[in-house]
Amino acid sequence: MTDGSPPYGVVVVTLFPEMFDSFYQASLVGKATDAGLVVEHRVDPREFTRDVHRTVDDAPFGGGAGMIMKPEPLAAAIARARDLAPVGAVCALLSPQARPLDQERAEGLARAPGLILVCGRYEGVDDRIRSLVDETISIGDYVLSGGEVASMVVVEAVTRLVPGVLGNAVSPQEESFAEGVLEYPQYTRPASWEGREVPEVLRSGDHARVRGWRRAQALHRTQALRPDLFARLDLDDADRRLMKEHPPVEDGVQEPQ
Repeated sequence: MTDGSPPYGVVVVTLFPEMFDSFYQASLVGKATDAGLVVEHRVDPREFTRDVHRTVDDAPFGGGAGMIMKPEPLAAAIARARDLAPVGAVCALLSPQARPLDQERAEGLARAPGLILVCGRYEGVDDRIRSLVDETISIGDYVLSGGEVASMVVVEAVTRLVPGVLGNAVSPQEESFAEGVLEYPQYTRPASWEGREVPEVLRSGDHARVRGWRRAQALHRTQALRPDLFARLDLDDADRRLMKEHPPVEDGVQEPQ
């Protein structure tokens, strides 16, 4: 790295390491690894099995549908991942039984020296594995077939905040959720498209007006689409004045019912 600091380390424990090939090749994370800003490893629990079938799952005690990932190979894979990751890396199990990831947590994980993500499969992992990780992470209140896609979401959300990964250092500060609000609307050329005009204020060259308009639109959009976030905001008189001065743009997007 240009400033001499060590790269951010990412290790994914997964039964399907090949799923990450195109993710790292085509994404911003791939560019970061090429630049030496991020170092990635993958660990397959099958490498730590001792039977000819490389068994990593078994039926659950007490009965029930599906199979559960066995603790022995998964524990060994996590130990290997800790050896590969930087000292102090956060080890997290991907699970719907966790608080959903948000921007604040992503920023916290980006400040760590690295991240280990443990991907479950089948009906889940032996619950004793939770004692081997630092925390659990969910990406939302729904169920996936495994933790691989979820881990890609976490990797991208976190590594893009690592210094140097994004070309514009200001960009992460202005995005949705960075300040507890959704991002303001963005436009590019042409100024007129299918009868819809780019707001005049953005073409005015008045940077102070532009800042005020953007703040107002961020607040309007948060109020319309994420009233739960808007309710947490401590608006001051300046914010209320901006919202009154700059009505919300009409985009046809409504809060899901």
